[in-house]
Amino acid sequence: MLGILASIIDGVLVGLVYGLAAMGLTLIWGVMDVINLTHGAMIVAGMFALFLLTSVLGLNPYAALLPVLVGGFLVGVALYWISIHRMVGRPPLMSLLSTFAVNLVLIGVGTAVWGTALFNVNVSLPGITMGRYTFPGAHILAAVLAAVIAALLYLFLQHTRLGKSVRAVANNREAAELVGIPTTRVLAISVGLGVALAGLSGVLIATLFPFTVLSGDGYQLKGFVVTVLGGFGNPVGALLGGIALGLLEGAVTPFVPVSWTLVIEFVLFVLVLIAFPAGIFRSRRGAL
Repeated sequence: MLGILASIIDGVLVGLVYGLAAMGLTLIWGVMDVINLTHGAMIVAGMFALFLLTSVLGLNPYAALLPVLVGGFLVGVALYWISIHRMVGRPPLMSLLSTFAVNLVLIGVGTAVWGTALFNVNVSLPGITMGRYTFPGAHILAAVLAAVIAALLYLFLQHTRLGKSVRAVANNREAAELVGIPTTRVLAISVGLGVALAGLSGVLIATLFPFTVLSGDGYQLKGFVVTVLGGFGNPVGALLGGIALGLLEGAVTPFVPVSWTLVIEFVLFVLVLIAFPAGIFRSRRGAL
């Protein structure tokens, strides 16, 4: 019984990081109704940025969060102008194809440079012992940092002028324009924030697990599951959905092979779509 409890707790810790990854995906959707299919590639970009910053510059893994935040934001703004700006307001398939094309380019470049070799960032932190089980310090710190970043995003959206502009554009773009909000600039900033969150989650995931250039697809799929659980356009719901997914992973891991975990997650994905189309944790007030 203690082993199952330990697995569940560890799953929740990892789930907080999943939630952070999904927050970037759901933020972009909530503001402009665009599903960003480069999300997985941006998570991987955060992983390799961490690898380069630690191996080449000798930077502390957690000190890499700030440069990845800034770099991710700038990349996100560039992504908006390259592949999303002209697709806003058009049928969803257009933005899907546009971001998917960029995703293929990024994966192709990454594979050409690094191949599909497995990379790892060594992080050694003291853990917390419970009976015969020890929770890795890296898992605990990653969960705490994910929760702090999520809280900062919430405060930004709720209590800053720019954050309120993001919410206004998400709820009614035309009305926001009428009151003088520069909606195009807000859309670009929103994509920048979404990509920055993906990069930050990539940094935290890389401190927990090995990764390759192709790792992004799996985490992007998990991001979709989490987003459906939390409700599209609901960053707080995404965090709760991540915790729920981590809880599920922790609960089933002691009983089934790891290869079955993804199958169970997608069964949950389908069931939630059928029973709760707007998401289990969807806010009654709507997006953001």
